[in-house]
Amino acid sequence: MSDDTNEVRPDQINGAEAAAGPEWKPVSRASTYELVIDAVEEQIMAGSLGVGDPLPAERDLATKLGVSRASVREALRVLDSLGVVRSSGGSGRGAGTFIAAMPSAALTRFLRLHVALTNFSIDEVTETRIQLERSSAILAATRADKDALAEVNAQLAMMDTPGISLEVFNDADTAFHVAIAQAAGNQLFSDLTGAIRTSLRKSIFSSFSRVDDPQALMSQLQAQHHQILDAIVAGDADEAARVTEEHIRFAASRLPGLSKT
Repeated sequence: MSDDTNEVRPDQINGAEAAAGPEWKPVSRASTYELVIDAVEEQIMAGSLGVGDPLPAERDLATKLGVSRASVREALRVLDSLGVVRSSGGSGRGAGTFIAAMPSAALTRFLRLHVALTNFSIDEVTETRIQLERSSAILAATRADKDALAEVNAQLAMMDTPGISLEVFNDADTAFHVAIAQAAGNQLFSDLTGAIRTSLRKSIFSSFSRVDDPQALMSQLQAQHHQILDAIVAGDADEAARVTEEHIRFAASRLPGLSKT
């Protein structure tokens, strides 16, 4: 006859697992830092780890995953550089490695590098901008409040400054488009717009230097900026989207190297 006194009920197992936190499983292949990164990503995607949650100590994580401490250390270094985790030294509750919110700057950095390495063609980036910024303009026309529009106006006023340098104009131009995305009330739109525009900064600046009359082109672009804002302020979403696309295509066609056509 079997002895039932030591049996563990399923509800006891589930309760124990929940109390223990994320379930870490040994990786099935070679002990490399990429596999450790994959394991951390799996826990994040499963919802077992979120912003602010601690990772196990280096030694414990190595044991749970069946890898060397060196692999864990390298993986954490990479994740820290990506902005996925943050580490605090010392002892106490604030010490250790924690899941962090990935900053917008990290997204900008990686996209800029991809564009520089031609992993994305300029035409692909331009088409992405058109779809993204059309949507931002539509949402801004329907959602933007006075405070959000004030930032858009501030960048527009900067570009209206007589004798403004090309560099300052270029930066204000970027900030203008990002401000519209922020006015749309969608943080992801804002981050993506900022990343794409920043990745194009040097290309745009270099292209301007090859234009016969940069000041004339700046005036044309600024007139289009005013059209975009006027449509947004008027709440005309269709017009805001139309002039935004027209503006992006115009700039790409007039700046050497920003379009195949």
